[in-house]
Amino acid sequence: MLDCPVCHTQKPVSRWQVCTECGYHHRLKARERIALLTDEGSFEEFSPQLDYHNPIELTGYDEKLLKSRETANLEEAVVTGNCTIGGEKAILAVMSFDFMGGSIGSVAGEMITRAMLLGVTTKTPVIITTASGGARMQEGIFSLMQMAKTASAAAQLDQAKVPLFIVLTHPTTGGVTASFAMLGDVILAEPGALIGFAGPRVIEGTIQERLPEGFQTAEFQLEKGFVDAIVPRDKLAETLIFLIKTHRRDYGKKE
Repeated sequence: MLDCPVCHTQKPVSRWQVCTECGYHHRLKARERIALLTDEGSFEEFSPQLDYHNPIELTGYDEKLLKSRETANLEEAVVTGNCTIGGEKAILAVMSFDFMGGSIGSVAGEMITRAMLLGVTTKTPVIITTASGGARMQEGIFSLMQMAKTASAAAQLDQAKVPLFIVLTHPTTGGVTASFAMLGDVILAEPGALIGFAGPRVIEGTIQERLPEGFQTAEFQLEKGFVDAIVPRDKLAETLIFLIKTHRRDYGKKE
């Protein structure tokens, strides 16, 4: 049982970590999402094999990285690997907000880029689920560079006619929203997810005006055309299976 921040009741949650009273989607850890989305035992994680460094030698950053690895039980803010979903092959990248707010640094950006480029060379659809506060400011300009790098990889997928499916989860903000998260062939979102660049409170403080009700929610973004569909978590796998099958003619026939 979890305390629901929307209906303010303590109700049982489904296996999808969704409130059974109001349908609020609780935040998932990366490996929880992978287990719910992929066929059992099909996920084969890619080893990053990357050197971690402190590019601008920021005091305390090394310690914060170590603490995040311990608390999130992850090497980085994203987990990537091969998988099948309903028997359909895919390359999956799942971001974790538990690791430094899902921020993108040089290593996480490289992992996402490599996942997309592998999709290009193997003609395999790429699925990315986002949960991020944006660029990792502790790495300075190196973190902002990941926006251009991931956007370039997404463009190469497009040129190769390999589909990129994006699943926006709560929250998806900052440099992630301003780069690869909005470059998918199909962009899905979980109900109620916060999706934007700067958050509502920051914007209100800047413009000194009240924002519309539900501003930057998945539902708001769907209405404005930034999201193609809102998909409840328990329907996500079947939706992705449908999308992979319908796009197959563009990137090759099933073996």
